[in-house]
Amino acid sequence: MADIKMKKLKTKKYRCLDCENEFKGMGRRIICPSCQSDNVVEI
Repeated sequence: MADIKMKKLKTKKYRCLDCENEFKGMGRRIICPSCQSDNVVEI
């Protein structure tokens, strides 16, 4: 068995400006999970 240590992934909170959904995400290109829009802002 491999001994793997998982690091806690740092997510940020975002709000979609199209559907007002609030969600957590990470990465360079954040997409709203509800409406698939990339019109999001970090909150």
